[in-house]
Amino acid sequence: MCGIAGFISQDKDKHIEPREVLLDAMCSVITYRGPDEQGAIVRGRAAMGMRRLSIIDLKTGQQPIFTEDMRLAIVFNGEIYNYRELKLRLEGRGYRFKTNSDTETILHAYQEFGAECVAHLRGMFAFAIWDFREEKLFMARDRVGKKPLFYAIAPDGSFVFGSELKSVMLYPGIERDIDPLALDSYLTFGYVPESRCIFRSTHKLAPGHTLTFQNQQVSTAQYWDFNTETVSEPRSESDYIDELRERIRDAVKVRLISEVPLGAFLSGGIDSSTVVAMMSQMSSEPVKTFSIGFNEDIFNELKYARIAAKKYGTDHHEFIVTPDLVDIVDQIVWHFDEPFADSSALPTFIVSKLAREYVTVVLSGDGGDELFGGYTRYAVHKNRKPFANIPLPIRKLIRQLSSALPHAALGKNFLYNVSLDPIDQYIDLLSHFNLPQRNQLYTDDMLHCLNGGHSSPESVFRQITQKAGSTGGLERLLYLDSKTYLPSDIMTKVDRMTMANSLEARSPLLDQDVIDLAGKIPINLKLKGIETKYILKKAMEGIVPHEILYRKKQGFGVPIVEWINNKLRYRMQETLLGSNAMNRGYFDRRYIETILNEHSRNRRDNSYALWSLFMLELWHQRFVDS
Repeated sequence: MCGIAGFISQDKDKHIEPREVLLDAMCSVITYRGPDEQGAIVRGRAAMGMRRLSIIDLKTGQQPIFTEDMRLAIVFNGEIYNYRELKLRLEGRGYRFKTNSDTETILHAYQEFGAECVAHLRGMFAFAIWDFREEKLFMARDRVGKKPLFYAIAPDGSFVFGSELKSVMLYPGIERDIDPLALDSYLTFGYVPESRCIFRSTHKLAPGHTLTFQNQQVSTAQYWDFNTETVSEPRSESDYIDELRERIRDAVKVRLISEVPLGAFLSGGIDSSTVVAMMSQMSSEPVKTFSIGFNEDIFNELKYARIAAKKYGTDHHEFIVTPDLVDIVDQIVWHFDEPFADSSALPTFIVSKLAREYVTVVLSGDGGDELFGGYTRYAVHKNRKPFANIPLPIRKLIRQLSSALPHAALGKNFLYNVSLDPIDQYIDLLSHFNLPQRNQLYTDDMLHCLNGGHSSPESVFRQITQKAGSTGGLERLLYLDSKTYLPSDIMTKVDRMTMANSLEARSPLLDQDVIDLAGKIPINLKLKGIETKYILKKAMEGIVPHEILYRKKQGFGVPIVEWINNKLRYRMQETLLGSNAMNRGYFDRRYIETILNEHSRNRRDNSYALWSLFMLELWHQRFVDS
């Protein structure tokens, strides 16, 4: 596990020393991603470097790695779980290896298969390969976006890339002008989606895509996507259950490869308990598990984590998150690079810090909700679909009624939601600020900037659901979440918070073989009635305790409502209403005062909205003002 950074200069004759200094700075700023060592190459037009967290091939896995003829060089972030099998295939085709690393396996796979090499890789990855002879850069990002990869074209024509945006922004001349459409997306959903980047000058390589840079031209190509086609051949429920159990077991098994200590996050939910259950079956020693709890009962899952830990005999460690820990929000802002409003980043950071005291690698249960229909909002959406049968003129009247009600009126948001078409209903459920709220939040100047003929965040998400083809409603929702919330929120949170603590996280439920099977399972076996994750629960019966499988869904949230009204109350008011925030010209002061007042008086829970604004302003102060 590493962090990578580099740039391809337009002029190969540039002096090497200044480029070495710049590359060193780009790598050093992400030292926490790889504290064990730094590697770099500056030759010709290419300057590529990496920070290494040693997991596999501790003695000879240093990067960059070159082909024997020195034509190709690679820097790589991630883990390839099938590299040993792939290495044997490549050796059978005449390739000679000088290391036992998965990095060199990617390099030779590229020699053999070209851009199609990504189809042969099982794991998480973001890598860059430079061809010195053809002066061509090839980059790729894994299927679901577990590992990040940013890039930009600098004013001098150089192509700049990095695992984190802060490395890219160190290159001279790259502007920090805010993309208002990215800002609008952030305020809507709490994160900047993969299709946008907070700065106009920068980009993200989308999950499941490759990129080629040659002759000053950038081209990208999609090599993988989630399967949304309906299964044609009928299979029994028991067949799906048996195969799902075996694929999960195999996905966990291949992720136990490590030359350093390994453990697991254990929340007490179905997904993490499933992973720990499989680990315990394969481990000769107690699995080290790590959990986070809160003093507030409604958010505390430690009871269920302890049930799982006792069931599997794990070496269990816990930490209680208190309001005092919100003081680390500034540190969290630094690690995300872009505005990020998922407040569960805070406990994720803390549990990662706890785990790093004992292990270097953890397995997590991320991905189960998107693959198997685990979010309660799927059931909410299903229950609200009948409202779409109300004639459109009546729904328009309902929307007008919602608009006429006071901001804190009971039922205002519900009336607006049920006045929409089904897909728009769901997108509205995801929103921190929906469209009517943003129209009140923004200044006239901001609204004018956004209304210049560009698509709204809602319309962009609607277009994504249409790519799911002719599948039904819930399949489209799962596809939407897998393309947006999963990579841009869940994977971003896990990557940044674990890497901030020099900890590698692996997600067995997001193994490509598990995803492939999940895409074939009929939707009525995922959400059965209002029973979420039905098929996964059935697959884990007898393995995961019943009281965990059939407990009420509880997200990995934090008591932000109480914290905003207590520990953060004055700081949030000063931050959101201060001259710095107001002078940016984005927001109407009266609207922010309204939602602050409603929240403090417990008239409405505005915690998501306020936290989004708070994290945005802290981000501005850290990455723009300074």
